[in-house]
Amino acid sequence: MTENSQKNLINPNWEQHGYIQVYTGDGKGKTTASLGLAMRALGREWKVLIIMFTKGGNDYGELNSFRQLSDKISNNLTIVQAGLDRIVYKNNQSEADNIEIKKGWELAKKAILNNEYQLIILDEANIAIDMGILDIDEVVDTLKKKPQEQEIVLTGRNAHSKIIKIAHLVSKIEPIKHYWDIGIHARKGIEY
Repeated sequence: MTENSQKNLINPNWEQHGYIQVYTGDGKGKTTASLGLAMRALGREWKVLIIMFTKGGNDYGELNSFRQLSDKISNNLTIVQAGLDRIVYKNNQSEADNIEIKKGWELAKKAILNNEYQLIILDEANIAIDMGILDIDEVVDTLKKKPQEQEIVLTGRNAHSKIIKIAHLVSKIEPIKHYWDIGIHARKGIEY
């Protein structure tokens, strides 16, 4: 590549730059997309941190899979569940939920600012922000301070406009049709 053609590129070192991604909307697949990205990064020997806000317990298929990864891959993966043994919604939120979620945020903040991981997934962080558990301005301030090479992904419905504004990629997943509408409940291996 000549020097002139390199000047015409927006970022000639794009592969060395990390971005902020957001997966939001009411459709199914936000966490699934982020975990697929985690597997891709692990396959490239990246250090990956996944913090699952509002989700606790062990009955998630993805956790079972991650536990069975080879030592070489699993040594680069850290998963933190920042929630009780249930999924948190506005109508069942408790102070104990708030405490667990805030602990998870403190770990995330430290990992971001200390540049400990190449990829950090903040699963359901949008929900924790929407419920008022995480302070939007603190989250935005921390994200703005991320190391240049670090990739950060936030998932969950109702992404705050301030998050969308600073993100480099935003995907809004909208349902067109869902089998839940005809009474099908969450299924092992598909929804969890």
